[in-house]
Amino acid sequence: MPGKNVYRTELTPVDFLRRNACVFPEKTAIVHRQRRYTYAAFAERVNRLTSSLLDAGLDKHERVAFLAPNIPPLLEAHFAVPAAGGVLVAVNTRLRGPEIDYVLRDSGASYLFVDRELYPLVEELDLRGIQLVHVHDTGEPGDPYEDFLAAGSPAARPSLLEDEEEPISMNYTSGTTGRPKGVLYTHRGSYLNALGEALETGLSCDSVYLWTLPMFHCNGWCFTWAVTAVGGTHVCLRQLDPDRVWDLLEVENVTHYNGAPTVHIMLLNSPRARRLERPVTATIAGAPPSPTLLGQLREYNFRPLHVYGLTETYGPIAVCAWHRQWDDLPLAEQARMQARQGQAFVTADLLRVVDENTRDVPQDGETMGEVVMRGNNVMQGYFGQPEATAEAFRDGWFHSGDLAVWHPDGYIELRDRKKDIIISGGENISTIEVEQTVSCHPAVLECAVVAVPHEKWGERPKAFATLKDGAAASEGDIIDFCRQHLAHFKCPDAVEFGPLPKTSTGKVQKYVLREKEWRGRDSRIN
Repeated sequence: MPGKNVYRTELTPVDFLRRNACVFPEKTAIVHRQRRYTYAAFAERVNRLTSSLLDAGLDKHERVAFLAPNIPPLLEAHFAVPAAGGVLVAVNTRLRGPEIDYVLRDSGASYLFVDRELYPLVEELDLRGIQLVHVHDTGEPGDPYEDFLAAGSPAARPSLLEDEEEPISMNYTSGTTGRPKGVLYTHRGSYLNALGEALETGLSCDSVYLWTLPMFHCNGWCFTWAVTAVGGTHVCLRQLDPDRVWDLLEVENVTHYNGAPTVHIMLLNSPRARRLERPVTATIAGAPPSPTLLGQLREYNFRPLHVYGLTETYGPIAVCAWHRQWDDLPLAEQARMQARQGQAFVTADLLRVVDENTRDVPQDGETMGEVVMRGNNVMQGYFGQPEATAEAFRDGWFHSGDLAVWHPDGYIELRDRKKDIIISGGENISTIEVEQTVSCHPAVLECAVVAVPHEKWGERPKAFATLKDGAAASEGDIIDFCRQHLAHFKCPDAVEFGPLPKTSTGKVQKYVLREKEWRGRDSRIN
């Protein structure tokens, strides 16, 4: 057998920027308010940040934390920190001070770059031992971040990467069932997942990507690297403002944006919403979209693309790829087919649905099992938690905790999280199925369904719904609507109206709803 190819270079997404600074030096790489950076300028800023980190004494694999919204410095950090040999920790901007403190301590971060608006979250923390750099997001001299860059060299440093399986970033899980865990991504995994995202969403050098998705969330589903890989344009957005998004869609000729279903619902219900003159790819993940939402997006000339994944899989790892024969189906059936989670990216191993012994369930669209995955697009492990890592990878596959059925065409369709499934009188009820039915009611904007205690049946479904502005519906209206479309035992016993608790990435916090309903009862809150 021949030995290792000594002419081979290690795979790293850092090289995407180096390549396009050469190929597209004058092309616009980043748009932020009135500022525009070419690929040459983008690369120079990254080189300066890399140099300044090394000059400040950054050691190999030291962690560098960034607490910032979707602004150029955080995008630059995705290339500069790994180029300097460090590991990027992009911190959730919606966390409270004690939660941020936990992430900083657990990760062992030695550096913290913090945006001016977010500094109040950390000003009371004990940051001794952590080098703090303020980010004012001005792009001008006098901004501490800009001054930090100015001290560095504009020349690229030689690569410090020795093994593509070295860590590139650490992303923390939501921690809804305990302390958040640091999920380790590698250079190789990030490189391949970024290419997978580009292929599956149709990114090209003509693409203009709008940052509606937080960059801290799975490194922006690896789109920080994917858009750069193809030489596309990043349009940064400090905060999600639906009206501003509609302006940017036209002014900047946006071709792609990503988000959880909540983000797309917000856009469609903005007073500025209107049918687009040209199609825009709207990628959806974070929670299963309802067929109703998918249908509405298409009416507004969005091209909805449904993907699926977890923090542990670098964000999306699967896509519901469209089949031409679906074009002839009624619109409602098209949306139902597209609401499935599909199958793995071309850069990943095929997903499986398995029983408790990790054996494949029948591909009958009815038998439920757990979704498992493996390959380059799956995390290296949980930082400092070997036991949790071993449990997650039992039998050689990553166990997602998601319950699904496997269809005859090979596509999977989620039914629930293990902890969300409702067992009522011995019958399993999928909260996703009930949620999608409730969402079909014309007055409902969005909803969540959880199990609530019941003296006879053990537990029953309860719906929490947010109504559209100006719409009206009663509890009885919603329950009667469900009874027209579902078996009666699956229908909610109660409906509560109001806003839904959500994470910073738009996922509904079902555990908050469950905790309220089960407080003082036999626990289902985990």
